[in-house]
Order: sequence, then structure tokens, then C-alpha cells
Amino acid sequence: MGSGLVMVLIGIWGIWAGGDIFHVLVAIICGLMVWELVRIVSPDQPGVALQLGGVSGVATLLAVYLPTGFALPLLLAPCMVGLGQLKQNRSTYMIFTLLVLMAGFGMMNVRDDLGFGWMVWLVLVVVVTDVVGYFAGRMIGGPKFWPRVSPKKTWAGTVAGWIGAGVVGALFAINTGASLQLIGVSIAVSMASQMGDIAESAMKRRMGVKDSSSLIPGHGGVLDRFDGMLGASVFFLMLGQVAAFQWSLT
Repeated sequence: MGSGLVMVLIGIWGIWAGGDIFHVLVAIICGLMVWELVRIVSPDQPGVALQLGGVSGVATLLAVYLPTGFALPLLLAPCMVGLGQLKQNRSTYMIFTLLVLMAGFGMMNVRDDLGFGWMVWLVLVVVVTDVVGYFAGRMIGGPKFWPRVSPKKTWAGTVAGWIGAGVVGALFAINTGASLQLIGVSIAVSMASQMGDIAESAMKRRMGVKDSSSLIPGHGGVLDRFDGMLGASVFFLMLGQVAAFQWSLT
């Protein structure tokens, strides 16, 4: 509970402050996630893990200050560097590192371009999906979603997470100038966050590890806590490019 409270306070402060403070915070988180990832996929290369984590954090931070055309190759560079340095599981590293860096870039752009309100909405959708799904799954039980990968995840909890996210979208739509389409968008973002969670669980299970690290007492690693945000942020970043949804909160 203490670790969770610290994470919440730091997150709220970073989102509220925005700008350089939020950029640095996101870059540090992305760097730590890549560091954890390399320690999982190639545990006998701790030095490489530190290097790739540092390179990823710096690339994420620099990318937000560059025009998009120059930012994109910079975000892909740590993936290519890792392919040449790692001894094993290169494909897993490449896919998850790309997910991490694009998610970080997406979160920074949401805060910079769409503002505090949309960043709060994105975080709330992910958190509510996780919390409501957890308690609904424990109380209702029923058929498992994918027992081989996530033995505790149930269909009841999964669907409850969608409903919780839809409620968040409805509340934001009613109390702001956003369209009621936000309900459907929130459910879709909820699904994307669950996909991120499942993908990270599947990767850890294949690698034979329980937690991505022990950085956060009682919670495991940074990757364990932000796996849902990875899927949600990347999906939201793509959504902004292909959907004609009116992104406005007044």
C-alpha cells in the first residue's frame, strides 16, 4: 500500500505538472522498463541491460522535442541496437521495446497536445479496468479467460473491466464537451490495456519469471505495473491518426 501510494502521488504530480517534468518522468519509466525487459530475455547480460535501458530513456526524451519525422527513427534505434547486442530472444526484445517506446511517446503527446484532462481520462480507464476487473473476478469467478497465461484472470473480470471503462467514458462525456462516442472509445482502450497486460504475462511465463524485477516493494517491477498503460497508450496513439473522433474536453 505504501509503494502504491507513492506511485500514485508521483503520477498525479507528473501529470499535473506536464511539460519537461512529465517528459523526464516518462523517459525514466521507459528506460527502466527496457532495462527490466533485457534482464528477462537475456539475464546473463546485465551490462547490456543497463546500456539499452539508458539508450531507450534518452531516445524517448529526445523524441518528444523533435519533429515527428525525426522522432520516429530515434524511437526505433534502441530496437535495432538491441538486435545487434543481445545473444537470445531478440524478437521478443524488439517487439516489447518498440511497444514501450511508442507508448511513452504516445503518453507525452497526449499530455502535450490534448491536455491534462485527456491524460487523466487515459490513466483512469486503465486503472478502473484493472481494479474493477480484479475485484469482479475474485467475487464472481467463473470461466477463466486464458488459464495457461494468466490463471487468475476470468471472463467475468475481463468484461467487468470493460463496463468500468465505459462508465468512466460516460462520466467524462456527460461532464465535458466530449462526444458520447467516448464510451465506446473507453471500452476499446480498456481492451487494449488488457492486451498489454496479457502480452506481458505471456512473455514472463515463457521466460520463466514471476516479476519483471523487484524495484517496487510489493508490486514487482515497473513493467508489471505499466503493462496495461503500454497497450492503452499505443492504441490511443494509433487511434488519433485514423479516427475522426473529436478530441476536446471543455
